[in-house]
Amino acid sequence: DFQMNRADIKELLRDNVAEIMFTKKDGTERIMNCTLKSKLIPEEHTPKGTSTAKENLDVVNVFDLDKIGWRSFLVDNVQYVKTTH
Repeated sequence: DFQMNRADIKELLRDNVAEIMFTKKDGTERIMNCTLKSKLIPEEHTPKGTSTAKENLDVVNVFDLDKIGWRSFLVDNVQYVKTTH
């Protein structure tokens, strides 16, 4: 049973690349290679300024290294998290 919470996942991704498997809203499973490590996120994709939007605590926003863009997933739908390097 998967035991990491949102804070644990974000902390891990700040320093690492991880393979995360989760169930999408349509029920299909997806494996994503992602990170929050700033030096791995291209300059044009780096968030600018601060968002005034209320942060959704059920969701983790990550940078998808395969699709080269921001993606998100529900913490409750994560099957596993594996660091890749």
